[in-house]
Amino acid sequence: MLVKEIMTKNVVTINADASVFDACIMYKEKKVGCLVVVDDETCVGIVTERDLIERSICQRRNPEKTKVREIMSQNIKVVYALDTAEKALETMKQYKIKKLPVISSEKVVGIVTITDIAEARPEISKRFMETWMKAQWRD
Repeated sequence: MLVKEIMTKNVVTINADASVFDACIMYKEKKVGCLVVVDDETCVGIVTERDLIERSICQRRNPEKTKVREIMSQNIKVVYALDTAEKALETMKQYKIKKLPVISSEKVVGIVTITDIAEARPEISKRFMETWMKAQWRD
């Protein structure tokens, strides 16, 4: 099964130069688990609720003046639309992450999560969750 078959196509993106306040409003309106940060449709990062809390609120940054690029997670892992679900799952396992932006022709075309894979391929996600839990206890 290919990533493009199970990904969420309507990925919520935000420009790297948008304010943290704008990111918070987008979170509220879209009710998503992360925002994929783009610069001219190219994926340059990801912003999670944790990023907003730890890199903005806890550091007492002004959300209207702080840019998303200042708090986003950078050097993120991605998966390609034509990769297999198994490859996406292995990437998640290797880097201990739960969401991967999906790229095609160097542009963001979707996002795939551990939940997407679990619903589409419960047999591989069960094995993954067993090893994930073991890894979490070791760290």
